Amino acid sequence: MPLRYIAAIFVLFLSLTLPVAPSAAQDSGATASKPASSVDDLIRILENEEARNALLSRLKSEVAAQAQTKAPPNASEPTIARQIAEQTKATAEHIVAGGEAVWEGVVGIATVLSEPDSVNYQALKAFLFNFFLVGAALFASFLLLRLISHFLQHRFANRAAGRHWSLRVLLMASSTLADVMTVALAWGAGYIIALQVVGRGVGRMDINQTLLLNAFLMVELLKVGMRMVLQPRFPALRLPPVCDTTAAYWYFWLARVISLVGYTFLFVAPVVASLSSDTAAQVVRVVVMLTVLLIALLVILQNRDRVRQALSARAASGRTDFLGRSGVFLAGIWHMLAIVYVVSAFVVWLVNPAIALPFMVSATLKSIIAFIFGGLVITFVGRFANAGLRLPDDVRLRLPMLEGRLQAFVPLMMQIVRTLVSTGVVIAVAQAWGLIDFIGWLASDTGQRITTSTIAALIILLLGFLAYLAMSSWVEYRLNPEFGSIPTSREKTLLSLFRNAFSIALVILVAMLALAQIGVNIAPLLAGAGVLGLAIGFGAQKLVQDIITGVFIQLENVMNEGDIVSLGNVTGAVEKLTIRSVSIRSLDGTLHLIPFSSVDTVSNLMKDFGYHVAEIRVGLREDIDAVKNAMQEAFELLMQTEWKDKVIDDLEMHGITAFGDSFITVRARIKTIAGSHWGTGRAYNEMIKQVFDRRDIKIPFPHLAIAGDITRKQMSLPDASGT
Repeated sequence: MPLRYIAAIFVLFLSLTLPVAPSAAQDSGATASKPASSVDDLIRILENEEARNALLSRLKSEVAAQAQTKAPPNASEPTIARQIAEQTKATAEHIVAGGEAVWEGVVGIATVLSEPDSVNYQALKAFLFNFFLVGAALFASFLLLRLISHFLQHRFANRAAGRHWSLRVLLMASSTLADVMTVALAWGAGYIIALQVVGRGVGRMDINQTLLLNAFLMVELLKVGMRMVLQPRFPALRLPPVCDTTAAYWYFWLARVISLVGYTFLFVAPVVASLSSDTAAQVVRVVVMLTVLLIALLVILQNRDRVRQALSARAASGRTDFLGRSGVFLAGIWHMLAIVYVVSAFVVWLVNPAIALPFMVSATLKSIIAFIFGGLVITFVGRFANAGLRLPDDVRLRLPMLEGRLQAFVPLMMQIVRTLVSTGVVIAVAQAWGLIDFIGWLASDTGQRITTSTIAALIILLLGFLAYLAMSSWVEYRLNPEFGSIPTSREKTLLSLFRNAFSIALVILVAMLALAQIGVNIAPLLAGAGVLGLAIGFGAQKLVQDIITGVFIQLENVMNEGDIVSLGNVTGAVEKLTIRSVSIRSLDGTLHLIPFSSVDTVSNLMKDFGYHVAEIRVGLREDIDAVKNAMQEAFELLMQTEWKDKVIDDLEMHGITAFGDSFITVRARIKTIAGSHWGTGRAYNEMIKQVFDRRDIKIPFPHLAIAGDITRKQMSLPDASGT
């Protein structure tokens, strides 16, 4: 990014954070410079009746003149360009004023160094003696107590290694409590030394000693909070997923920045102001903040590549959603934005710390809290999604597809949660920096109406999803043969059709209700749907014919899922049956999708019952009664096997049904339950083969007989000579 772009961003950021100086602040100096005699003159005017009346007349004339010169109501407001120009002008004035203040501070330091008489060396000597005495006692007791605390924390860390997170949280809290007690006891020891030793037992202490002790307490408690989160010395107690090197790195820099800023602003600067001047104290603050600025710039540049890789990791893994694209965009410019931010913060503190800096610090803290909260929510939901959804065993047995159905919605729900959380974080950050007034908008009539409508629409969508889940689970439970009654083919077909029809109707109903909640007039949509249906009826007559034929086929209960049917030249098992088509799986595994409009005849091979027709060919010389007895014997053998439960009637013997060139066809029929005649027929053929072999009943086969130069094809049984 060119340098001029960075400079433009810097000026724009300062114009947002540095407010225009109010005129009242400028007038206050002039008012304060007026002589006290002006008040006496006003008192004398009010006491004199003639002078008072003259003053009232003059004020009335001034009000009338202002009313005449007042701008008309339709006067145009300042343009955006003028507002930006005024804000930039005020920012430049603030920067110049800050520079002048810094220069005055440098001049003050030079004056102190060049004029030794301006420093109270007697007070400085007393301060240094008391400071070293109290400071030595304070930090010596703190180091001693830290050794004891370190021993306890080491034991806590050993117990927390490899344990459950709940126990680690408890041990981490105990370790932090020991750390807090160390700071509190050292602070108390410092107070005792200051009161009893330095104060010579009279129970009084100097204000500078109080400043030191309070600065120690605030700084060390902040460092305790950092140690609680990062745990640089005890990784077993660290809850955030941060490596040891990263934790030690950030604690190193943050601890030094907090110590430098805390002790300077809470102790060193007030002491310098009391011993020298406020200007010298301000110079000390400026030097320290400039050092902090250099540290911040160094940390940003050191972590430039690491943060860029972290921001680009989502897109590098192939996830090109909004978060991934945003990460790629920020990866190339994040360090520039960070540099602009820290430099702007330094300038804001330099020129206007009383107004702009508190706002900037507050907005920054709120933004950090919003990002941390959003990250924690996304992390928690992500861990829940990665852990998977596990249903109880009895529920999985009753509803085996429910768990998979719920897990299929997990990626979609994760995307919705990420989008909602990201939107909430953006709104919170914009609210913190004053870019939008989202809370005020929520309190308005429009905000309440839109919010209420959105929540109502989301509730409708949630209820629709729950209704679909309940319906699918109920259908799945009814189709589960392990519980309740075994569903028939008719029940399977009707339940599948009901699930499809219910899903379509539910989607339409939920969509209409949700649109109505967000303010969309659904009456034209309903009218348009009627016109669209009429147009489809004329334009897609084939589709209408498919649906009408499918409805009548279902009403007549001609076929159901699992039936073996024959539609035209396609024969196979019905796998799926919808309102407009049927899917048939043939014997070779081919799936045929047949619309009902192309169906002229439906042949159901599994309706009510079935017959195995046994047409047995025997030779012309065989005894027919012996063949019939053999077929009856084969049937009796069949009834002794597991196939007897499939047979619902005795063997129906038809006798000779056809004569061939060299064979006779004897037919019999076995009545079975629906769909069992194929298996029963195969078992019956095996029995016939066994009985025919045992009774020496021959089955004719084609053969060639050669006699001399005559070759002829003969369909007969061979004689005793084999010719």
